[in-house]
Amino acid sequence: MSAGPIRTTLAMVLPALFGLLTLLQPTGPLQAQELPFTLETPLPPGVTYDPAVPTPPEVLGHRIGEKHTPPHEVVRYFEAVAEASDRVSLDTHGRTHEGRLLIHALVSTPERQGRLEELRRANLRLSDEPGSVSDQDLAGMPAVAYMGYSIHGNEASGSEAAILLLYHLAAGRGDAVDEVLENVVVLINPMFNPDGRDRFTDWVNRNRGGVATSDPLHREHNEPWPGGRTNHYWFDLNRDWLPLVHPESRGRVALFHRWRPQVLTDYHEMGSDNTYFFMPGIQTRIHPATPQVNQELTARLAAYHARNLDQVGALYYSEETFDDYYVGKGSTFPDAQGAVGILFEQASSRALRRETINGVLDYDFTVRNQFLASLSTLEGMVDLRVDLLTYQRDFYAGAEEAAESQEVKAWVVSLDEARTRSQMLARLLQSHRIRVHALASDVEAGGNTYRAGEAWIVPARQPQSRFLTAIMERRTAFTDSLFYDVSAWTLPLAYDVTYAELRRDVGSLLGRQLDSVELDGGELAGGTAEYAYLMPWDRYFAPRALHRFQAAGALPRLMTAPFSARVGSQVMSFPAGTVVIPANRPDKDVPGLHDLARTAVEEDHVRLYATSTGLTPSGGDLGSPSAEVLEGPHVAILSGEGTSGYDVGETWHLLSERMEMPVTLLDLARVQETDLSRYDVLILSGGSFSGLSAARIREWVARGGRLVALESGAEWVVEAGLMELEPREVDLSGVLAGKSWADLDQARGAQVIGGSIFQAELDETHPLAFGIGHELPVFRQGIRAYEPTARPGVTVARYTSEPLLSGYVSEERLEQLRGSAAALADELGSGTVTLIMDDPDFRGFWYGTDRLLLNAVFFGDAY
Repeated sequence: MSAGPIRTTLAMVLPALFGLLTLLQPTGPLQAQELPFTLETPLPPGVTYDPAVPTPPEVLGHRIGEKHTPPHEVVRYFEAVAEASDRVSLDTHGRTHEGRLLIHALVSTPERQGRLEELRRANLRLSDEPGSVSDQDLAGMPAVAYMGYSIHGNEASGSEAAILLLYHLAAGRGDAVDEVLENVVVLINPMFNPDGRDRFTDWVNRNRGGVATSDPLHREHNEPWPGGRTNHYWFDLNRDWLPLVHPESRGRVALFHRWRPQVLTDYHEMGSDNTYFFMPGIQTRIHPATPQVNQELTARLAAYHARNLDQVGALYYSEETFDDYYVGKGSTFPDAQGAVGILFEQASSRALRRETINGVLDYDFTVRNQFLASLSTLEGMVDLRVDLLTYQRDFYAGAEEAAESQEVKAWVVSLDEARTRSQMLARLLQSHRIRVHALASDVEAGGNTYRAGEAWIVPARQPQSRFLTAIMERRTAFTDSLFYDVSAWTLPLAYDVTYAELRRDVGSLLGRQLDSVELDGGELAGGTAEYAYLMPWDRYFAPRALHRFQAAGALPRLMTAPFSARVGSQVMSFPAGTVVIPANRPDKDVPGLHDLARTAVEEDHVRLYATSTGLTPSGGDLGSPSAEVLEGPHVAILSGEGTSGYDVGETWHLLSERMEMPVTLLDLARVQETDLSRYDVLILSGGSFSGLSAARIREWVARGGRLVALESGAEWVVEAGLMELEPREVDLSGVLAGKSWADLDQARGAQVIGGSIFQAELDETHPLAFGIGHELPVFRQGIRAYEPTARPGVTVARYTSEPLLSGYVSEERLEQLRGSAAALADELGSGTVTLIMDDPDFRGFWYGTDRLLLNAVFFGDAY
């Protein structure tokens, strides 16, 4: 197949960034050699291949580019090459939710294969002991490349290129291959997302005939919901480099920190009518944690990508569309840690052939581009090896100076409140090589007292200072008003912990460095309960503990007002939201109840208080009619076409994976024919919900159902008339008036809230707010806002008068948001409707706001 007449020049697409590209562009033609591939591919001069190393067709039965290679076949080929080649060692770094292996190959010379651990430790000195590494040391060190592919499962060309790269490095003979092996330790991670790839490859391979069709309407080109982009729980794993919610992310990031590469590549696909993109990205959207030298090195490497793509006449571009701001995505994550992250985006054929505005796009063409960009990365690393090593060493050598220039010298986090969430945050920081210390002495900050032994502190002055600041800071000033991803992710706000920024010397406050933080704090006071256990609703996994008791047949009750109770010889006060677990039922025994109590303390880290009487010194007695009986909810989440896979996946993951309770994924198309009386709770996580019958849902709620609607699901409820709310409109005519055509997109984009953090205030007396408190940081995307309802007791949360905590928002949208409704709960017939206007479990790490969703699931009958 011909590459076609599509050509461009370096000067057209890489305009003189730092004046480096044309000066440093490598020279010398590539030569075509035979690869086990469907498309003639130029390679460096003199490359031949060792027949002792198996080719992909010999192992897989097809040439790369002829079909989509499923995950198990990718693993099989990597195993075969590792068995045959003394240049390759193969290892695993985890398993996916569906049990698939996460593999990586380490490729180097045979002599260095026996010294990989020695080389790894030497490389770590660049970040751990940069002052001990001389320029002479750097001259003799190999660089480390982390070559990562296809984090989105249906962006499949990357993993095929990884197979070709492994074969090329393992079997290739000639000076060009030898130079790479001598100068670079190459770590190849062929599949960041095997579960998503399996869904995608199964679909396209099953829906392809004997002759591939380029018609974009053919089934092969149109995956069913939710598609193969995401992982098992339908999360975008490219946004999970920071929060590490999933095993795929924890494995790949642990591998990153184990080797600390100088370059990390991230191979993607984009819309079929595009061309090929490589970093640098938009220069006005570089995170401040990224030094200028990083962008200069990125631009110098770009010259190598351009050279290889020029050889085949492939259209490409740089410095547009994509940015390097959110430090939790693959191409930016390394930039804040002394490495160079490079995003590659290839126009996607999805199937084997596809009609596009640039002509017919073939799968093997896309694979070739990804392969050539893989070679160009390594070629550039050979030439720039010392510069890349020097950059990483100097990045960490300057870490303390960078910390000294920051106003915030440390963050202190309380364990008195939000103990479990606070410990989970500390563990996340440690997963990113951030040093966490015990608090050595009491400190007053921000109106709170942080007590030694009941708080931890993380100093800015440490090797990971730039990355630490980037993930902990609150930022509201920006050089650009548009963002490819979110503009804020401040972790202490996401976890809703009590914390303070310290702006003074903190040396005297640093206790011992914590090796690891374990979740603890569970307590069983008063021994075995004769009458009941009392469980305050103040620990993150309290809903999981409650579900344990419900599943065992207990009938817990919710205390809706404060009270006191006798625990042993003491009288203790308990807040509204405390759950009462009776030790007995009048109709039957609850076997193993007391063992469950101990399990809940040990595994859910809750506090249980045993009492021998239901008579309380103050407040309602434990059998009061005001205490709502909490039967175990039967939950269905609307899913399928018309819903958002991301939003559905977040809710599914929260309830099933984290709270360990069964949920039903109910296909939207089946709602009309389904007996909804099987379910107590119906969740609309997000989507358009086109075709969903408002009358059907109203009838179900009126008969006692509990409808919980989030974000765009809440908008559907309002539009369907199930709750009457008045939208807040914004007149943008003045903002857009007089703008030139060229400035209109920027002006409109500046009015979008792409992802920022705001403060909401709650009615603490409402069951939806139990265990949360008066104020709550909320993550918000989108532009829809509603007036609080005048009906008393319905508006549970509203945005404060000065709500912006972190991130970008225009003045017009900020004014629209002030005082608007954030969460509402109302009766409808015998049932309830709960609206949460934003995504309470955004990307699975908003541990503060996902308690609103959990309260709606478990406490909906108590409204």
